[in-house]
Amino acid sequence: MAGNSQRKGAIRKTSKGNPTAGSGGRVRRGLEGRGPTPKAKDRPNHKVYKAKARAEKVAAARPKRKAAPGEAEWVAGRNSVVEALRAGMPATAVYVAEGTERDGRLREAFQLAAEAGVALMEVPRGELDRMTGGAVHQGLAARVPAYEYAHPDDLLDKAAEAGEPPLIVALDSVTDPRNLGAVVRSASGFGAHGVLIPERRAAGMTASAWKTSAGAAARVPVAQAVNLVRQLKAYQEAGCMVIGLAADGDVSLPDLVSDEGLADGPLVVVVGSEGKGLGRLVSETCDQLVSIPMSSGLESLNAGVAASITLYAIAQSRA
Repeated sequence: MAGNSQRKGAIRKTSKGNPTAGSGGRVRRGLEGRGPTPKAKDRPNHKVYKAKARAEKVAAARPKRKAAPGEAEWVAGRNSVVEALRAGMPATAVYVAEGTERDGRLREAFQLAAEAGVALMEVPRGELDRMTGGAVHQGLAARVPAYEYAHPDDLLDKAAEAGEPPLIVALDSVTDPRNLGAVVRSASGFGAHGVLIPERRAAGMTASAWKTSAGAAARVPVAQAVNLVRQLKAYQEAGCMVIGLAADGDVSLPDLVSDEGLADGPLVVVVGSEGKGLGRLVSETCDQLVSIPMSSGLESLNAGVAASITLYAIAQSRA
């Protein structure tokens, strides 16, 4: 009957003007698939996701325990491990947490470890958390043995074996391991026979220094001195000239290398920290203070950059 809105199939209009009769329209769209259900750890409202977020927050806030002298170190995180293996860092083992999702970085780490003959171990995630001291490891970490330092006299012996006048780089109060790694890399590139660092209050050959050296730490010995001033005097007694880099040096680097035979003989180059430069006693021990001329008003250079410039100039003089 016309106008009978109660008959079967009639369309009733709501206040919003949307047709609701039948099973089409919005109902059909609501029945469409939405893809696979995300894993619990990927769903923000799930208790597993929240527990994981809390654990990561606690781990990030927990103070990281520093490795004691002579103790093995850990390199944690996928990018860090891959970079360390690329640099030839002598890892003793690579650990992967059980159930860790495989990606390109993980596969590359496995391949690099296999090529270097490094053991690959799979351990429970909780165990890897414990071994790395709560570091954010992303399911991957590498164990690196403590660096074996050379004796300061070994640097002279290496030069003697090569039949060359010694060229040694000494660092005074350089506390950034990346600067140390950069100096080691420059020492390798420009023919230095080793790097000398103080035993205390200075950066050591940590995993960070190893990575920055890009593998040069495997070729250039690094020695530690109990007392830097005393060791510099010992090098002087062995016939080495000791020069220190300083912004207010008595002679410029170009004048040093142009002076006949000055840069060609046994030489120790001392580099200070970027902030404080050379210590007073170290400056007084040096035979000569050398400055690197610069066109701008920059007061100092990064220790790694200053060492690289100086070693390059000396290498050109000796060529």
